[in-house]
Amino acid sequence: MNYQTDVCIIGAGPGGALLAYLLAKQNISTILIERSDKLGKEFRGEHLNEDGEMILKKHHIFEEIESLGLLRMSRVEYWKDGHVFKTIESELGHAGIHVPQQHLLQSIDSRASSHPSYKLMLGTKVTELTQNEKGQYTGIKAQQKGRGEIIVESKIIIGADGRYSTVRKLAHIKNNIHNHGYDLLWAKIPAPANWEPSIKFALVKQQQVALFSQAKGFVQIGWNIEKGSYPALRKQSFKPFIQRLIEAFPSLNLSIERFIKSWSDFTLLSVQSSISEVWSKHHLLLLGDAAHTMTPTGAFGLNESLKDADLLSDLLHQVFYQNKEISETLRHFEQKRKPKLITLERIQFQREKEFSSHFISS
Repeated sequence: MNYQTDVCIIGAGPGGALLAYLLAKQNISTILIERSDKLGKEFRGEHLNEDGEMILKKHHIFEEIESLGLLRMSRVEYWKDGHVFKTIESELGHAGIHVPQQHLLQSIDSRASSHPSYKLMLGTKVTELTQNEKGQYTGIKAQQKGRGEIIVESKIIIGADGRYSTVRKLAHIKNNIHNHGYDLLWAKIPAPANWEPSIKFALVKQQQVALFSQAKGFVQIGWNIEKGSYPALRKQSFKPFIQRLIEAFPSLNLSIERFIKSWSDFTLLSVQSSISEVWSKHHLLLLGDAAHTMTPTGAFGLNESLKDADLLSDLLHQVFYQNKEISETLRHFEQKRKPKLITLERIQFQREKEFSSHFISS
């Protein structure tokens, strides 16, 4: 099967999906390719800040997400010895919003699907990038479940396929990875009765533990551990380890004891940040985590991918309606966004370095 389109986007996460919708709304033909069989697989970085909230409201998507379900967190708390040590109230009326990725992508796709210039291909794995005699990327080859090989010819290719981007690898773009010195253990448990939605932090053996309230009555736990230490940690007794979590947050006692009974109830996330050496190359552009993977610190990842999509949709309008040159426009996007992401990465390093200072009495 052969297809032709103006823009081919690989990766139907928040950034890729939002870009596809914004382009289709401008009558720019767009094919959105997703390797998974369905949208909205569980995603751990679902924390919306004021930037992401503003973009979703700008494009009138936030209201629909809210109807499906989201959760505003009231404040940030720092806990010490099982008690609140310090509280920070937000001037926005909330300290962040948990938005289930399924609700976010469902809302975007439902709007995009009303435009004939939008096509979503699920269960489709990109295997090759095609180029012309000038070296410009002109499309992709992919394997689609139930249909075999498909070919998509496209004027612009967008790699929005995450931190392990296939598009980045196929385009031979170097990814500069930075080690932050820790990995994360994730777990999700039901919130206790009368749990007030909030972000809670504690310091356990000089390692950060964070609790994020989630929609539908859950608490997400993120526990920093030393980089590469998990294999050795798993060989140790589990009970003393989990007891430290209970001592840090006593109100979670019953929920922890019921739902976290062994190491297998945690998921390990290898933490790193990265900035790709180049983002644009011969009519191809990387977006979101494919271009700039963030650590969980500050919950920037989701929001920065939405900002990428918002800006890029405006720039591509100039390509298709004002005859702006493609390569120059994609480079302009990189020049505008890349310095900001480099600065954010530095901010993450600084916040991680200064985390323990929140638990010192002034």
